[in-house]
Amino acid sequence: MRILALRWAEEYMLTQRDISVYPEGGGSVQGIKSLIKGEIDICTASRPMLPSEVRQMAEQHNKLGIAHLVAKDALSVYINPANPIRSLTLSDLEKIFTGKVKNWRNFGGPDLPIHVINRSPNSGTFLYFREHVLYDQPYRDDAIIKNSTQEIVNAVLADTAAIGYGGIAYGEKVIHAKINGIAPTMENVNNDLYPIIRYLYLYTIDTPAGHIKEFIDWVLDVPGQAVVARVGFIPLWTRPVGVK
Repeated sequence: MRILALRWAEEYMLTQRDISVYPEGGGSVQGIKSLIKGEIDICTASRPMLPSEVRQMAEQHNKLGIAHLVAKDALSVYINPANPIRSLTLSDLEKIFTGKVKNWRNFGGPDLPIHVINRSPNSGTFLYFREHVLYDQPYRDDAIIKNSTQEIVNAVLADTAAIGYGGIAYGEKVIHAKINGIAPTMENVNNDLYPIIRYLYLYTIDTPAGHIKEFIDWVLDVPGQAVVARVGFIPLWTRPVGVK
């Protein structure tokens, strides 16, 4: 989501030259922590706030925080092009990423050990995948940790036996596996057919006002949703004006 936030900031500042927007990385966990501490006005997140985070928000500000849905995303599962596997089930993914099954031959692939490439625990993507695909089971303890989706893509491309996950907008050269027989395409996501779909959020401590409200309104309007589509995520509106 970092790239999306950066594009929003760049394009918004072109229309509002007296306002500066400073995007920073660090993952959903760090963003929410910084918001709770009052260090930032808005944080981006690829998951809902956890109950523990809501409690900290209430203790610090006597507020529960305000969630603003801003885009839709789907998580692809990345496979090296040299691996003949093209389709997996959610059950397969649970077995692979928890370490219950550790060889590709169990899924009709080559006799190679499966190398799991994972996001860092600070990532909202890490938490979402664990909750919705692994049913809150721990990841296998020998997974290779990468700090960004692009790093995961690069690791999968460099290793025939690797598997990773991330947004469908990334990784043109890796294989985006079908899950339960359904390809991770924009059409399948829009129709809620693909099984690993999530929303992306902006969070504020309280109901936004002033410049903060103006920025969020812009994100939710045609220009901001057009940025969502150009970056490769799914707009909240099926097709914003000006997006072909």
